[in-house]
Amino acid sequence: MTTVLITGTSSGIGRATVRRLARRPELTVYATARRVESIADLADSGARLLPLDVTDEASMRAAVAAVEAEHGQVDVLVNNAGYGEYGPIEEAPLDRVRAQFETNVFGLSRLTQLVLPGMRRAGRGRIVNVSSMGGRLVFPGGGYYHASKYAVEAISDALRQEVRPFGIEVAIVEPGLIRTGFGAVAADSLGRGAGPAGPYQPMVSAVDAAMAKSYGNPLLAAEPDAVARVIERAVTARRPRTRYLVTAAARVMVHGRRLFGARLFDAVNRLQFR
Repeated sequence: MTTVLITGTSSGIGRATVRRLARRPELTVYATARRVESIADLADSGARLLPLDVTDEASMRAAVAAVEAEHGQVDVLVNNAGYGEYGPIEEAPLDRVRAQFETNVFGLSRLTQLVLPGMRRAGRGRIVNVSSMGGRLVFPGGGYYHASKYAVEAISDALRQEVRPFGIEVAIVEPGLIRTGFGAVAADSLGRGAGPAGPYQPMVSAVDAAMAKSYGNPLLAAEPDAVARVIERAVTARRPRTRYLVTAAARVMVHGRRLFGARLFDAVNRLQFR
């Protein structure tokens, strides 16, 4: 049996991933959340439940120890926990920016550190980091969120090279727009630092409207199971890809940004968010 530990499974992508992976008889899936009662129904899908707060050292240690006590090591870690804190660079409250990095970057990093010794002892393992298309390009209003995902990309690229000699593989999943609670959280945070007459209010209003429109467009946004299917491939493939971009729209934007450069990308954003 292969053990899979997944973070952030109380909603959205994490929840869909648990339900998909728990169907596979060769996998023992551990679903985690800060409050286990929020994921109680996932036990009916065949998952095992653990409390896990990726901003709490004792909680992370306890979760990894529980899996290792029963199975020897975590075979696959899916670092999915994360959220978007939006706002203008000048006005975004830095305490909230730090909290976002604690979850999106430092929690991911620390949990990875905790599972790696067991993987090295076993001579095998796999880490799947859920990043974002926002780790490859940047929209106004989301600079700090994008920075956290750029960090995940860099950490993953370094880690992949460092752990390969030990039989450990690292893959990155980069979702585009996904209809989860992410859009609502991001929109709620967007105007928190910008006053109604502040210098960035026109930009904030334009970004807010564009986000609402984009998440409501079926050609641009997908359901969480679209990402869960890709995570399943990253977990079970004999040789996982380095990166998995999820949604056609995300592939167009990421590769368009790479091919046409920053000036043209900025010009398109100015038209959209003016």
